[in-house]
Amino acid sequence: MTTTTAPDRSAEARTAFSILAALSLCHMLNDTIQSLLPAIYPVLQENYALSFTQIGVLHFVFQFTASLLQPAVGLYTDKRPMFRLSTAGMGASLIGLLILAFAHHYWGLLVAAMMVGIGSSIFHPDSSRVARTASGGRYGFAQSFFQVGGNTGSALGPLLAAYVVLPFGQPSIAWFSALALLGMVVLWNVGTWAKARHREARLKVAAPAPAAIFPPRKTVVIVGVLAALVFTKYIYLSSLTSFYTFFLIERFEVSVRDAQLLLFVFLAAVAAGTFAGGPIGDRIGRKAVIWVSILGVLPFSLALPYANLFWTAVLSVVIGVVIASAFSAILVYAQQLVPGRVGMISGLFFGFAFGVGGVGAAVLGILADHKGIVWVYHVCSFLPLLGLLAVFLPADNALKRR
Repeated sequence: MTTTTAPDRSAEARTAFSILAALSLCHMLNDTIQSLLPAIYPVLQENYALSFTQIGVLHFVFQFTASLLQPAVGLYTDKRPMFRLSTAGMGASLIGLLILAFAHHYWGLLVAAMMVGIGSSIFHPDSSRVARTASGGRYGFAQSFFQVGGNTGSALGPLLAAYVVLPFGQPSIAWFSALALLGMVVLWNVGTWAKARHREARLKVAAPAPAAIFPPRKTVVIVGVLAALVFTKYIYLSSLTSFYTFFLIERFEVSVRDAQLLLFVFLAAVAAGTFAGGPIGDRIGRKAVIWVSILGVLPFSLALPYANLFWTAVLSVVIGVVIASAFSAILVYAQQLVPGRVGMISGLFFGFAFGVGGVGAAVLGILADHKGIVWVYHVCSFLPLLGLLAVFLPADNALKRR
């Protein structure tokens, strides 16, 4: 009996890892597509004579649409899994890319941003739920592995903008529809695996619904603290992902291409930090990771507005690595806090993160028009102070079943 079960477990582990790798690849493709939009903001500003306010509104439409459906998608698929839903989401992103490539006015850009946002709002909660199913109990690792694909895609956007969109123009964005088609194929196969796992689970004796760890009121307070930490992280990240290129151009008079390459360096650091956060949280505890990730970035964020070009690049790398490690830890912490609602919690936090980023971009764009982009970076440098709220989070041991 021993000789027959060991190979089965090994095969199951390999299958689960291949599913995680497929989901991470699709997350990379999805976020490469969605990162193209902010990466070409300087191009769109020149082509359409956009103000910072219009750029902020464009980013808001994208982020708000991306956030709006995520909790609803997660809640619905927790109860009734839809194994081809992520494929449909990638199809919506494909349509958005084509509209963005051939838009002739500002309203076309808004519709394109909305379609890409809808694709993301469908993809994230459903794929995050499947990633947890394939985790084998290593929840932090699985979320980080899934997340690092997305952050890698976000980092690729500026490179593609610099070396494809800038030389060949806005219509070249249509070429990236091939990425969406590849994602649709991979997600179809992932859906087939998830459907088989779901069928197997239904044949087993149904386990009782997991009980809540804390009373409802305390759970709401803790979720509120986690949401405030996500707010801090994503407002600050929004200042960098949406306006970093403009900050570099205005402050240091670099070219658009050089600014996009420096944005890539920052986003690559974010990808590295994301991958580190989950496994470290599995080892030392997620509360510790949250503490260090948000509050620990404060000295570097305060120094950034005063640094020269070289140290700005260095500080952006440190900030990216440190602050990015928080999200996987926050998400897994929340999933443990509210057991049995993986899709809903994933959708809630992904959606809230996107929504905060969108609102932040709109507000920061208005402030940049009135006060200047450098002033915005001085104000945002104090945001990591809100990391002090982590003191109100229960210790990791308190989330374990009693």
